[in-house]
Amino acid sequence: MTLSLGWLSTVAAAVFSAHVVQKLCFPYFWRDLLFLLKVIRYGVRLELFRLTSRVCTVLDRFIQQAQRIPDKPFVIYDGNVHSYRDIENRSNRLANVFLDRVKLETGDCVALLMNNEPDFLCVWFGLAKVGCSVAFLNTNIKSKSLLHCITCCGAKTLIVGPDLVESVEGILSSLQEDNIQVWAMKSHSDHTHVHTLLDKINAASNQPVPAVLRATSSLKAPTLYIFTSGTTGLPKAAVITHLQSLKAAAGFWAFGATEDDVMYIPLPLYHSAASLIGIGGTIELGATCILKKKFSASQFWNDCRKHDVTVFQYIGELCRYLCNQPKTEEDKVHKVRMGVGNGLRQDVWREFQSRFGNIKMCEVYGSTEGNLCFMNHISKIGTVGRSNFFYKLLFKYDLIKYDMVKDEPVKDPYGFCQRVEKGETGLLLSKVSAISPFFGYAGGKQLTEKKLMRNVFVKGDAYFNTGDLMAEDQEGFICFRDRVGDTFRWKGENVATTEITEILGLVDFIQEVNVYGVEVQGHEGRAGMAAMIVRPGLSFDGKKLFEHVVRDLPAYARPLFIRLQIM
Repeated sequence: MTLSLGWLSTVAAAVFSAHVVQKLCFPYFWRDLLFLLKVIRYGVRLELFRLTSRVCTVLDRFIQQAQRIPDKPFVIYDGNVHSYRDIENRSNRLANVFLDRVKLETGDCVALLMNNEPDFLCVWFGLAKVGCSVAFLNTNIKSKSLLHCITCCGAKTLIVGPDLVESVEGILSSLQEDNIQVWAMKSHSDHTHVHTLLDKINAASNQPVPAVLRATSSLKAPTLYIFTSGTTGLPKAAVITHLQSLKAAAGFWAFGATEDDVMYIPLPLYHSAASLIGIGGTIELGATCILKKKFSASQFWNDCRKHDVTVFQYIGELCRYLCNQPKTEEDKVHKVRMGVGNGLRQDVWREFQSRFGNIKMCEVYGSTEGNLCFMNHISKIGTVGRSNFFYKLLFKYDLIKYDMVKDEPVKDPYGFCQRVEKGETGLLLSKVSAISPFFGYAGGKQLTEKKLMRNVFVKGDAYFNTGDLMAEDQEGFICFRDRVGDTFRWKGENVATTEITEILGLVDFIQEVNVYGVEVQGHEGRAGMAAMIVRPGLSFDGKKLFEHVVRDLPAYARPLFIRLQIM
């Protein structure tokens, strides 16, 4: 008996000691392990799709939910409730119109220029139901950039929202020359070459089109094109496959959201955060989302209280705008428990939680086209992601030494890159592999190749260059430091300096111009600065420059500062 008690005491002491050691040395062990098990569980599901060649896409999941919970609100927009059945039926009508009237065929690419509204989803799903890939166009871009985006992904049809028809008037003749048909979500059109959809939807059947049209056997088949400024030149169409869409749709679930949650989506649907994570995540769970046409700081909390919002999507600027609103006694009167997004600064993070309550802020790091994602499931303030031993077994990434002066990686005597030490800032690279493929861009292999670095550590290897400087601390938390290359971020958008330089260079009195981002106190990202030299014999004309910039550049890309220089 005494021996048994002694043995039990020894075991208890050992367990207690192991628990203490784990808490002191590996405080996040169990949380990391449980989170990774969720990720692996979802990954196994995707692997089964690959092995059986029976892919259940995000659209298939939506159709399943429409059958399972047809009357549940799916989208609430501008006070109007749209159930899963409502969106299913309307997207079926559109699918029939696309087949019978627009004459689309499986495999066609269709460009979509539309602001946030329920019909964005209906058009998106309707096109997917007939087997078309969809290119989401940034509603801010204009003229040359807009035409480039439509043509570079091979779209032969453009669908325009009712309030954006004027945006394409300047390029209608070019679209006609390229045999690109234009359809507007309107009942009447003043333009001969702009066809109408609304009048045809009402007369169309809401019966499903044949499922074979949307069926796919490959996770790697393209389903969307989402545009990113990248690092140079005009916007590039990032190829979004079913694999990427399904991974993004698991984001809310991975952070602990359920079908009982109500999601608030104020971000533009043409970006992957709102469409892939927001809408895709809502569908995966069978939840409800509140969709806003545009973010409004003054309406945000009233909307959250009115609709019992529990989860919201953000970018760093959004949270700062909310903190800048006048304080009220109702600041903590809401049901919001979690925010999912990126770009939240430490000071804003602390102020946001202090003022609005202990809301769990879940930072996600990853570019639209990238093959790597960090998720800060611990919600440690100031970090964009979490890494650990388990994560590194599955996803291979490295931080390499980077010379900011020469704007290039630091190489060893053998021409290979060098890894930084823990805590040091380095350029983030992600290894391209079967587990982490890089699908690149539409419009030519050279665009894809520019984002890859080869022979990084050994001959023959290939890494995706994120263009971001990051640091990983001793505990495995990842912190964002800065961006490299000819790009900066402003108002939640990436701005390619070369594209802005080319457009400014068209002004007659400008001889040379260089565009770059500068920090502005109290604001996230960097604002545009244009340093220019005026042509001899001509003078600076601010009015002409302003009119040119407003006409040809979206608001976020317009330089806020002009610096006149003398040769």
